[in-house]
Amino acid sequence: MPTEGELIANRLAKRERLLARGGGYPARTRRTHSCRAAVTLFESTESGSAEPGSGSAPHAALGGRVTGQRVLGRAAFLDLRDGSGSIQLYLRRDLLPEGEYELLELLDVGDFVEAEGTLIRTRSGEVTLAAESWRILVKALRPLPEKWAGLSDPETRYRERHLDLVANERSREVARISAATVSTVRRFFEDRGFLEVATPVLVDQAGGAAARPFRTYHNALDRELVLRISIELHLKRLLIGGFDRVFEIGRVFRNEGLSHRHNPEFLLLESYEAYADYEDVARMVEQLVRHVAMEVRGTLEIPHGDLVVDLASPWARTTYREALLEHAGIDYRDYPDRDALAGAAAERGVPVDPAASWASVVDAIMQRLVEPELVQPTFVFDYPTELSPLAKAREDDPAVVERFELFILGYEFANAYSELNDPVEQRRRLEAQALKRAAGDEEVEVADEAFLEALESGMPPAGGLGMGLERLMMLMTGEHSIREVLLFPALRDRGDSPKSPGNAP
Repeated sequence: MPTEGELIANRLAKRERLLARGGGYPARTRRTHSCRAAVTLFESTESGSAEPGSGSAPHAALGGRVTGQRVLGRAAFLDLRDGSGSIQLYLRRDLLPEGEYELLELLDVGDFVEAEGTLIRTRSGEVTLAAESWRILVKALRPLPEKWAGLSDPETRYRERHLDLVANERSREVARISAATVSTVRRFFEDRGFLEVATPVLVDQAGGAAARPFRTYHNALDRELVLRISIELHLKRLLIGGFDRVFEIGRVFRNEGLSHRHNPEFLLLESYEAYADYEDVARMVEQLVRHVAMEVRGTLEIPHGDLVVDLASPWARTTYREALLEHAGIDYRDYPDRDALAGAAAERGVPVDPAASWASVVDAIMQRLVEPELVQPTFVFDYPTELSPLAKAREDDPAVVERFELFILGYEFANAYSELNDPVEQRRRLEAQALKRAAGDEEVEVADEAFLEALESGMPPAGGLGMGLERLMMLMTGEHSIREVLLFPALRDRGDSPKSPGNAP
C-alpha cells in the first residue's frame, strides 16, 4: 500500500507531465451547464435513441471533480460532481480528438475536469455525457479520503471540513439547510417591515449580555477594544434615533468554554420593535420558527433522534418560578439570601462557584435541573429582576421582569424582553451590576455610558429578541452538536481537557 507521501509524489509527477503537454490550471472554462441542469436538459428533450456524435442529442459542456473512474480498454466512465449534483462521463477513444484519450493516464480521483459532448442515456438507464472533447482543469495533489465516503471520525471531519464536504453528502445537506435557515429568517423580518442594519463588532464596552469578552488593541486609536458579546445596545440606539423596527444577523463573540451547544463565536439574530412588548415578541417567535420549519423542512414535525419536535401544537407556557417549583422543588422567593440558595442548590447536586451572586446561583439551578426537562417548545416567562437588568419590571410585581426564554430540546432558543426604557432605573440597575463585578462575579452586565446617555434622549416602549441561529439550524437539521452546523467550529488542540461552556447561547 503506497504511503501518502508516495501518492503525492506520483501526482506531482503527473502534474509535471500535464504542464509539459500545455495543460493544467486554466484561468477559465467553457462550462455551459451544471450537472443537475444537464440532467434536467436531457430529461426535458429525451429521445433515448440518439447516438454519440449524431448531432440530434442535447449538447452540454460540464465541469467538476472526478469522484470515480473505470477504464475499460478503449472506453472509460468517470463520475463527475459539482455543487449541484453528479453525472456520468463517457470517454471513448474513437470519439475524442487524437491524444485526448491518453490524458486518462494523468487523471486521478479528486482532479477537476471539463468535458463537452452530447447527453445520452446508457443501457443501464443513467444520464451520461458522451464526451467529444475533455481536459484536466486541476490536478489534485493530495488523495481524497479513502473509499470516497470514508471520512467518518468527527474530529477529523471538523478539522478538515473541506474533505468532509467532499466525502459526505450529509455534511453538504446540513450546510445547505443551515444556509436556507438564515436566509428564511432574514426574509421573515424583511417581509414584516424590519430594517436590516449593521452595527460595530469592535466596541469599547461588552454590553447587552452577561459574558466574558475577547479583548484586542486598536493601534490607530491607541486603546483597548473588545469584540461584541451582543448586538442589543446599538440596536436600541436606532430605536432612539427614530427607526421603529430593526434587526441584525451578525457574529458575536464570548470568551467562554466549548461544548456540543457552545462555540466562542456564533451567529446571533437580534430584533427590536417599537410599541411592542414581550407578549408580542412571543407570538412573533412562534410564527418565525414555524415559518422557517415550513420553508426549510416542509413540515412542523421535525425528527430529532428518537423523538419528534412538535411545532404545530400550542406551545407550552410557564413562569420561571413555576418551572423551578415543578422541576427543582425550589421556590426562589423562599431563598432571598445567597448562601441559603446555594445550600439548596448543593443539596440537589448543583455545583456553585463560591464567588457567584444570588442571580448566578438561581440561574445555575435553572440550567442544571429545569432546562433539560423542556424538550417540546416551551416559553418560560417572568424572570427575577436580578437576572435581567435590561428588561422592564412587571407593573403588578416589580420583583420580576417582562422577559421570556424559549426552550426546545432542553436548551435555550430565544431570549426576549419588554425593554427597560427608564434611563434612571436603567442606570441604577447597571450600577448594581458593577458592584457584583467588583465582588468577583465576572458574568454580569457592564454599564455602557454611551448607551445610558442615549437612553436619556428617550426610547419608545419596545420588545426585543435575541436568538442564536446555530441552534435553530440544529433544530432544522436534526443535529445534536453545534459543530455539525458550523462549517469551521472552534476546536481545542488535540489532548486538551474541556472547560465549562459558560452561558453562551
